[in-house]
Amino acid sequence: MKTALITGITGQDGSYLAEFLLEKGYNVHGTIRRSSVDYRERIAHLEGLPYFHLHYADLGDSMSLLQVVGKVRPDEIYNLAAQSHVQVSFDSPEFTADVDATGVLRVLEAVRQCGLTKTCRIYQASTSELYGKVEEVPQNEDTPFHPYSPYAVAKLYGYWIVKEYREAYGMFCCSGILFNHESERRGETFVTRKITLAAARIAQGKQEKVYLGNLSSLRDWGYAKDYVMCMWLILQNDKPEDFVIATGEQHSVREFCQLAFHYAGIELEFKGEGLDEKGYDKATGKVLVEVSEDFYRPTDVVNLWGDPTKAKTHLGWNPTKTTFKELVKLMVKADMARVAVERAGEHIYTNLEEYLEKGIVK
Repeated sequence: MKTALITGITGQDGSYLAEFLLEKGYNVHGTIRRSSVDYRERIAHLEGLPYFHLHYADLGDSMSLLQVVGKVRPDEIYNLAAQSHVQVSFDSPEFTADVDATGVLRVLEAVRQCGLTKTCRIYQASTSELYGKVEEVPQNEDTPFHPYSPYAVAKLYGYWIVKEYREAYGMFCCSGILFNHESERRGETFVTRKITLAAARIAQGKQEKVYLGNLSSLRDWGYAKDYVMCMWLILQNDKPEDFVIATGEQHSVREFCQLAFHYAGIELEFKGEGLDEKGYDKATGKVLVEVSEDFYRPTDVVNLWGDPTKAKTHLGWNPTKTTFKELVKLMVKADMARVAVERAGEHIYTNLEEYLEKGIVK
């Protein structure tokens, strides 16, 4: 039985990867941070399983990483933990650098200090944001990097320190350059989930409209559940190499928005340009989508488009197992159900208050 250690196991990718590895027969360990708020809803269904274990550790604390790596002595490490929100990196650049840059170094050093350089394979979750102010499209493993945010700059250090440890110490460590990947488990502050949740709430009368940033931004969106398979395949490869993980297809935020509202039962029509562009309900003429300057970044990446040829050829990975339309439909379906449950809960609570007032229930 192989043993895997996943940092960031409570996140979207970490939870899907944990499920995938358990199905493969792995002994799965994950690191979590101490918090007074429960943030483990994505992995709650796994807790209590015999081959699933959690440990307290933090990428900002080298001693905690040394302790966990030394105790678990994993065959594979998947470093998925990060401050992963681009906009937040402008507000918290120092924290982002400590976790996303130096944190990678701490993981590599923990493996080296524990004497596991020849037995432990390491996957580093890199990002398409490395390409930033893109110099060519689509982007592949040889495309020059031009990071365009504190997040991307920090991740670039992580990418290069992995290469350095691979060459200096002969370690099997690789980076997967992940393009945007979404799912029903995506955080609500990310634009795709913000859109699908808003579409569900608007369709069910719980929200008036949604405010977004640059509707013309182009992204390569895939399904996170498919992408974790590629992470695993990278570590099963004969030699340590870096791979672009993408679909090879490109869509705008506007297109994602139209499709999400379509699956929620609303047909959108966009009119205007730039900050004046609005999305109208074709049936009622009501404005449901507006652009706000608050969601524009100081430096904005507008044209990310990955070339997954190497992963397809060398690893046999299928990047479009789940199509773009299927991805959006899955997300909207999940959020429609989630909002319906919220509404039912509110209805029950309202009725209970009414019954208490009338003395029907004591």
